[in-house]
Amino acid sequence: MDENELRQALEAVLLVAVEPLAPGLLAELLEEPVERVEEALRALGADYELQGRGFVLARIAGGARLQTNPAMAAYVERFANRDVSHRLSTAALETLAIVAYRQPVSRGQISALRGVNVDGVARLLEQRGYIEVVGRADGPGQPVLFGTTDLFLERLGLDSVDQLPPVEDFLPGPEVAGELEQDLQAALGVGPLGGSDDD
Repeated sequence: MDENELRQALEAVLLVAVEPLAPGLLAELLEEPVERVEEALRALGADYELQGRGFVLARIAGGARLQTNPAMAAYVERFANRDVSHRLSTAALETLAIVAYRQPVSRGQISALRGVNVDGVARLLEQRGYIEVVGRADGPGQPVLFGTTDLFLERLGLDSVDQLPPVEDFLPGPEVAGELEQDLQAALGVGPLGGSDDD
């Protein structure tokens, strides 16, 4: 198959695919070497970007997928008119973030970090396909350990969890922490050394 036919075949298969397709699977379907498929995917992605298309070839969860151009998100959202009930609550997002950054992690560890019981939220995230059981911890009771799924990566547009931004990017700097401590001490009427202002 010549280069043009290979690109057309890749486009046709990716257009009907529901989930990202691994280059190995595409190579098997098209009976072509994986290296040739990888190169054709790179070329297609570069062409779409150069042409400023309304869609892009995204590399997600170890595979390739055609999806809308992120720059067109406002129009796509308007068309989709997403139902608010499909959105995740703050509690669910916090729990999902803990699983993403600390995986594999048990329900008890998540509860300890959040300070609340997370049984219901964990069940919801598991039902929605964002987290899954990836093993069992050593020790008493051998609690199940959760990790994120390919669907999680797909929804975030990531190829692997290694692409998550460093958690330090979300933490306040030392100057903000100092200001918060001073505000808290003032609110509690406690001096900087732990004594009362009245002492």
